Order: sequence, then C-alpha cells, then structure tokens
Amino acid sequence: MGRTRIFSHEDRVFQDRREAGRILSEALKEFRGKDAVVLGIPRGGLVVAAEIARAIEADLDVALTRKIGAPLQPELAIGALSESGQVYLNSALAAQVGADEDYIEREKTRQAGAIKERAQQYRKVRPKASITDRLVIVTDDGAATGATMLATLWSLRQEKPQRLIAALPVVSGDAVEILAGAADELVVLQVPMYLAGISQFYGDFSQTSDDEVAGILKEFVVRRGRKL
Repeated sequence: MGRTRIFSHEDRVFQDRREAGRILSEALKEFRGKDAVVLGIPRGGLVVAAEIARAIEADLDVALTRKIGAPLQPELAIGALSESGQVYLNSALAAQVGADEDYIEREKTRQAGAIKERAQQYRKVRPKASITDRLVIVTDDGAATGATMLATLWSLRQEKPQRLIAALPVVSGDAVEILAGAADELVVLQVPMYLAGISQFYGDFSQTSDDEVAGILKEFVVRRGRKL
C-alpha cells in the first residue's frame, strides 16, 4: 500500500472545479518542475488537472476511462472501463443492483464505443502522452465509489510510470480504501463523513463540454511547443 495523505474530514464546498484544482495543487507543490504529467479523467477531471498542471509546471493529457453504470441508475458505478480495455467490476454491487453478465457486456461495448469516439476527438488535438518512466499524477473532480479511478490506475500501471499518484478533491471513505493500494501515493483534500454524490461538494458542477476539453488540451500543446 502506498502513502496516503488526507487533509480534512469536513464538508467543504468548492466554488467550482477550477478552485478545487488550485487548492489541490498546493498539496502537490513538491512536484513542481519535476517533469510530471498530469492526467485528467474527462470531462470534469481535466479542468481540475489543468489547474494542477499550470501550478506545478507539468505536462497535461486525458485519461480516457468510462464508468459502467447500474441498470436504471447510470450514475451509480458498478465498474469502469479504461482506454486500454482494462475493466474493474464491483461484483457484489453488480449482483445487488441486478446487473447480470449480458447487461455488463452490453455496457462494456457501449462504453468502449464512447472511449473510441472521445479518443478520435481529443487525440487530434493532443496525441497520447508517453508516461513510461515519468512521474504521473491522475485526477478527477471526485470519487464516490472509486471505480473509474481504480480502472484508470490499473491501466496506467501497465505503462510503467516511474511513480503513480492519485490526487482528488473529495473521496468517500470506502473509495479511499480501494484507491490507496492502487497508487504509489493518494492525495485527498477531504474525506467527508457522508457522501451522497460528488456534486454536493461543488457550488458550480455544470457539465464540461468536449469543446472545453479540446481547448484546454490545445492550450497545453502550445505551452509545450514554446518550451521546445
């Protein structure tokens, strides 16, 4: 199990994802200038990631992972699928919500299609970053079940990063236990006593568009070009 840093167990509400990213970057300032790459899980996670990358002078890319939602409750993650095809499934939760094998296979196929579609759009702007032998920080706007982040960490581990850090503004207690063993370090701003949904910790939790994601990626492509 890697190192875990939790800063608060109180219920802080962030103004928006940008503020969450700026505050989270303070906890990661030791990595400034270390040639890190920050990966955001789109769409909202990339907004958080961009603030961290700006603050610590890091590279930026997306980590394309999709949630496998429960029947009739698509926001309840029973698992996740990564860009490389890595699957995480909470078998106990899947059985509890009636997600049988056929349903899960259909969802995997559907989410694989969504990943392919996003990859085609985002990779036109920013080709996939190489993370081998690099310091990698992966983030999202929060983790309720931890399914999406766990699948992402598993996938990234296969690319042999030098060090893999999961950094998040808000995480449930259950998700902390799941994620702590998958990363070399887990950095969490707050683990509230009760978490019904990530949106309760944001004043503005409006949806991030694909155009916004593409715009952020383009900004960092230009930044990187200026350094070459």
